Amino acid sequence: MPVTFEQLAVDCADVQAQAAFWAQVFQTEVDAGGNEFMATVNRAATGGPAMMFLQVPEKPTGVKNRLHLDLGSTDWAADVDRLVALGAKREAEFTEYGVHWITLADPEGNVFDLAEAH
Repeated sequence: MPVTFEQLAVDCADVQAQAAFWAQVFQTEVDAGGNEFMATVNRAATGGPAMMFLQVPEKPTGVKNRLHLDLGSTDWAADVDRLVALGAKREAEFTEYGVHWITLADPEGNVFDLAEAH
């Protein structure tokens, strides 16, 4: 059997806040059964992996994530504003390789990109 992509694990300090932020990003709910140590988003969804948030005592090290999410939006400007209103922070904006995107940081500083999809 092939290996499948089940979920993206995110280490964080505040599991519930991070899960709530990302649930709002994807316009869904935090899955039932979570607690202060672990929560998931999109566990039962089809067509994409879930996100799992795990409480860890360590603070992030370094300046940039080695792995980050690349998201797309057909209503890019409105979604950038929506994500910033949810607590994301604008980091930088780029147009390269025929793609326009913005790098944002979630409430705990994890960077992710939102590209303008056509």
